[in-house]
Amino acid sequence: MTYRIATIPGDGIGVDVTAEAVKVVDAVLPGIAWTEFDWSCEQYLRTGGMMPPDGPQLLAGFDAILLGAVGFPGVADHISLWGLLIPLRRAFGQYVNLRPVRLLPGTESALRDRTAEDLDILIVRENSEGEYSEIGGIHNPGRAEEFVLQESVFTRAGCERIIRYGFEQARERRGRLCSATKSNGLIHSMPYWDSVFERIAAEFPEVQTRQMHVDALAAEIVLHPERLDVIVASNLFGDILSDLAAAVTGGLGLAPSGNINPHRDAPSMFEAVHGSAPDIAGQGIANPIAQILAAAMMLDHLGEPKAAAAVDRAVCEVLADNGIRTPDLGGTSTTAELGTAIAERAADLIG
Repeated sequence: MTYRIATIPGDGIGVDVTAEAVKVVDAVLPGIAWTEFDWSCEQYLRTGGMMPPDGPQLLAGFDAILLGAVGFPGVADHISLWGLLIPLRRAFGQYVNLRPVRLLPGTESALRDRTAEDLDILIVRENSEGEYSEIGGIHNPGRAEEFVLQESVFTRAGCERIIRYGFEQARERRGRLCSATKSNGLIHSMPYWDSVFERIAAEFPEVQTRQMHVDALAAEIVLHPERLDVIVASNLFGDILSDLAAAVTGGLGLAPSGNINPHRDAPSMFEAVHGSAPDIAGQGIANPIAQILAAAMMLDHLGEPKAAAAVDRAVCEVLADNGIRTPDLGGTSTTAELGTAIAERAADLIG
């Protein structure tokens, strides 16, 4: 089967690592029809828009989207985020942000004496509402009475579907699900989230459940990560916890993510968790592994588990060899050298 995949390399090292991810995918699944879109902060500086007004319509016919990092000096982060990433997530019903975090072979955790068995967590983050809401504004600007109002939105449908997705993922893994809450401080939204979690838990008696305040859960990730399997969280809490977990398991350069439309009636979008790092862009030293693993998630979502497994195993084997590594991993290899090594190993594995 031929797939049509859109790439948006973005800014900075997003361009560098996306090229390597494409290289690896082509090694295990030749014949993909790639289409690149030059949507970025640099385009915003030229045109006043991160993407054209009909951007979602241009992407709607693709099977998937591979997104590079976005961000550039001179463009505020809220402009780049609300001008590209969030509109695409919402236009395509990508209400699940899936962030697997694990300790890869040949890498070290920031935590002492931790093994790969201790550090294997799947974070299921709500991706379409919650604390990331446009409702609010600045009132009485410039006056002594100036104030800012930022509203959160927690709908019944939004909470139910993401929490149920978390339970389904836990059932397929080790059967444990932890819900991130803050019901002692957020008097309306989090007690409501907790009530939905408790109600849906009754549908999954085989899954062990915990509910933890997000601050205690952050400490749990650092002190006792082996107790955690799947975490389900609201938009903001999931964002923060996944970056913390990625840092614990070796750094953002190793952490992929997927913006998933579970109904498959629109394309899903896959990206590395890390930023655009414009200070090292084009130098050939960026670590492409997170973007390559995001591409593996994309292959699995497309129904190509053999190709996805080959890419994942190739990453693990190349890292385990302890030879070809980018500087952030303690090596001297270039971005392209690491990408090529993974592509070659993946091609051998898929046969």
